[in-house]
Amino acid sequence: MAEHSTVLIVGAGPVGLTLANELVRHGVAVRIVDKAPAPTDKSKALVLWSRSLELFDDAGYVEQFLAGGFPAHGVQISTGEEIVARVSLDSVDSRFPYALMIPQSGTERILEERLASHGVSVERSVELAGFTDKRASVEATLKKPDGSEEIVEPDWLVGCDGAHSAVRHGLGFAFEGSTHESHWALADGHISGIEPNDRLHIFWHRDGILAFFPIVGDRWRVVADLGPATDGERHADPTLAEINALLAHRGSPSFVMSDPIWLAAFRINERKVKDYRKGRVFLAGDAAHIHSPAGGQGMNTGMQDAFNLAWKLALVIRGDARPALLDSYSPERTAVGDRVLRNAGRLTEAATLRNPLLQGIRNTVAKFAAGFPVVQHKMADQLAEMDIGYPDSPLTAHHGHVATGPKAGERWPDKLPAGPRGARFVAFGPPDAAAALAAQYPRLVIVASGHDPGHATALRLVRPDGYVGFAGSSKDQARAKAYLAELATG
Repeated sequence: MAEHSTVLIVGAGPVGLTLANELVRHGVAVRIVDKAPAPTDKSKALVLWSRSLELFDDAGYVEQFLAGGFPAHGVQISTGEEIVARVSLDSVDSRFPYALMIPQSGTERILEERLASHGVSVERSVELAGFTDKRASVEATLKKPDGSEEIVEPDWLVGCDGAHSAVRHGLGFAFEGSTHESHWALADGHISGIEPNDRLHIFWHRDGILAFFPIVGDRWRVVADLGPATDGERHADPTLAEINALLAHRGSPSFVMSDPIWLAAFRINERKVKDYRKGRVFLAGDAAHIHSPAGGQGMNTGMQDAFNLAWKLALVIRGDARPALLDSYSPERTAVGDRVLRNAGRLTEAATLRNPLLQGIRNTVAKFAAGFPVVQHKMADQLAEMDIGYPDSPLTAHHGHVATGPKAGERWPDKLPAGPRGARFVAFGPPDAAAALAAQYPRLVIVASGHDPGHATALRLVRPDGYVGFAGSSKDQARAKAYLAELATG
């Protein structure tokens, strides 16, 4: 007899751990496994952007991340001889107008410790050997550390198991995209001579890009492109001497790395599946999309996949919403994945230009554009993933109208009030109208008290992940009820 659980999560990186924490927060039982024997000890993904911090804030545990990292307030781009552009993050429209620099090892530790505090432990050295969607559940085979196999039968299976995802392979989904025809070097170590240390420093040198990302104190991540590559070719990992030669040549002779923690060569892959779901099986994070590291948005996009999926699964599992709610996950997140892939690719192409004439044009255009506050603001919001929305989602109601404030499909700017356990929409607006919605749909809606004073006449239903699902005037109460009726089970 197969063991039964509600949700089986394969992969205990930042995305799987975020999903597990959110499901547990919403009252859903989970089991999470990972084939690795231990969490990563590498810095890997370094940035938590503003939008991710807002979501962790709404979830109630952003403080642990803030204590474990430090804010970077901007990006400086230079040629090594002159400043091309400075992009400040202080203008980001967020409660967290900065990039929080924290090693992935620290992010995973915080998430895993929080999960353990709720009685859920990651099962290490456990590998998914196969699965079958049985329509009413999923039958999965887990291979244990001792070589034995266990048959489990969760209601739902989510693959958060990275670029080589066993879940994606089991679904037979094509991972469409390409590998960049260039070699890259990565170095994580202590560097002297870089100031200020609360900025990301990018050098558009004529011979290739050199980028510095602060980690803590005098510890930095360095990324540099090493030139063209052919299919299947692998570059040897760089030595410390080679890294210091790059720092001196493309940056400044005063930049010196010592005590390296991690030296590696890599290739950039840009790939994505078309669908993030098939039946009772879902994909999230690198299992569904991998990007150029330009922009540092890969992990954040995956975490936001998890936030998007968690509340929908919770409402369906509790029986408070129709299963059709889950149909919105793939179209919403594939649209975001396409956009992040496109933007990261453009940044990489701009940074790796080899033609001196094109380099000059790039530098001139960047310097000119960065001089306009509106362009600076747009660039900062895009980096921080603050401009993400769901205007074309099946969950976005377009029949209401509001004169000011967030429209349907747009991000809600304020922290969502804490409600009873479990995911709920938050009703903002005239007290009587909001209370009537919560009274008729108590399993779907809570009322926001003391919020939205500037738009008291607008009636909004804000999703548990902080996006407006419905927005209308106080006269649109019937339409708001119809919106909820489409979601409710009865």
